[in-house]
Amino acid sequence: MTDRFQNFADLSTEMVDGVDYRIRAEDRGSAVVILAPHGGTIEPETGLIAEAIAGRDLSLYLFEALKAGAHGDFHITSHRFDEPQALALVGGTEGAVAVHGRKDDGSDTVWLGGRDVAMRDAIGAALRRAGFGAEVNTTLPGLHETNICNRTRKGAGVQLELSRSLRRRLAQDANFLERFSRAVRSALQPDEAGPAGGPAEGA
Repeated sequence: MTDRFQNFADLSTEMVDGVDYRIRAEDRGSAVVILAPHGGTIEPETGLIAEAIAGRDLSLYLFEALKAGAHGDFHITSHRFDEPQALALVGGTEGAVAVHGRKDDGSDTVWLGGRDVAMRDAIGAALRRAGFGAEVNTTLPGLHETNICNRTRKGAGVQLELSRSLRRRLAQDANFLERFSRAVRSALQPDEAGPAGGPAEGA
């Protein structure tokens, strides 16, 4: 579906902050920021999942549509997502992990993308160890240099694409969400697991 708006400036001329959408940007001084640039009604549950991964200590950015509508009404494709607070937060970090949603396709395997190959592969390995399917995907690779996840200091980040069914289960099952979040966090902070910065499993 074609996006209604090509960039944030276009969106903000027609949509009202706090009515049509809301932005949450929390700089917690971490080396990695967790993003959900298509939260709210755009790609449901991605904001919740990003919050769980970020916990209390990782920087967090959410752009959430507050009203229902066609997917393209609030969706700004990732390589054109230029909301100023997102650019500032991501640009000040070494790494970024963007949580996205895709349509159900018969698989709950997490699609891995982004230009940070080392972080991408570490997250994939951690997810597989935790019992989740995860594989590098070429359909939505997230390799564009202006993709919001790649606008870090080193020009690289990671993109996670989650099916609708996986996102729904994560939203409905707190233990399942915790296991997923711990897995991602363990790849970002090997000495710290747990969505709220708690002790690692088995510690």
